[in-house]
Amino acid sequence: MAGSSDELEYLKSLVAQLNEKIHALEQKAKAAVAPKTPAQQLRTILIGPPGAGKGTQAPRIRDQFCVCHIATGDMLRDQVTKKTPLGVEAKKIMEAGGLVSDDIMVGMIKDQLENNKDCKNGFVLDGFPRTVPQAEKLDAMLAYRHEKLDSVVQLVIDSQLLISRITGRLIHPSSGRTYHREFNPPKNPMTDDVTGEPLIQRSDDNVEALRKRLTVFQNSTGPVVEYYKRKGLWHPIDAAQSPAVVWDNLRKVFTNGSAAKS
Repeated sequence: MAGSSDELEYLKSLVAQLNEKIHALEQKAKAAVAPKTPAQQLRTILIGPPGAGKGTQAPRIRDQFCVCHIATGDMLRDQVTKKTPLGVEAKKIMEAGGLVSDDIMVGMIKDQLENNKDCKNGFVLDGFPRTVPQAEKLDAMLAYRHEKLDSVVQLVIDSQLLISRITGRLIHPSSGRTYHREFNPPKNPMTDDVTGEPLIQRSDDNVEALRKRLTVFQNSTGPVVEYYKRKGLWHPIDAAQSPAVVWDNLRKVFTNGSAAKS
């Protein structure tokens, strides 16, 4: 009986050791696949004209740095749809043909920072501020929250290149998938690769409309860029490079505070 008892104890100890090893390996595997939460928060603004690549890079920043992506156009539509107090106020103004005030827009951003759990590590802000008074109101709101911006990144690209990029853009309306006549054509002309449904070209994706949009963008954002330059927050990145190179330079801004110049 003594021999059986010793063998049982020995097997029990082996099981215990195996369980410990399994637990350690499970923890290691979880750590390898779990999203990396940054040691410090990231609060950044992404500036760039239509077609510069904000829609490509902002989601990567969101996913890599575990922050929320606040695209102010989408946020405004969402607040109106949900009939929040700010959304109801904004809808009245828009229906009357007016522009939503800076205070309402900053209030909506503040609401996101306070109530969207994805914003706990910070944010990437896209589409705001467009004027210096908006930038000042944003600074004041962040100061009230004892926070401040880490960086302002501008995707810089020649207007002529942008026009050639955008005028060839094709969109699948229901999914938002995009193609390009020259750079990324669908397998079959004007047909979505996944669903086989027709693709469209946005009515404002034409040369004349684009020139107007780019002029408005440059006139309004020039002073904003100067504002952030004076604060030492501005980082230009060449957006004519491939998305992978642009992403590498963005990461350098957020981790080292400076982008590779090229």
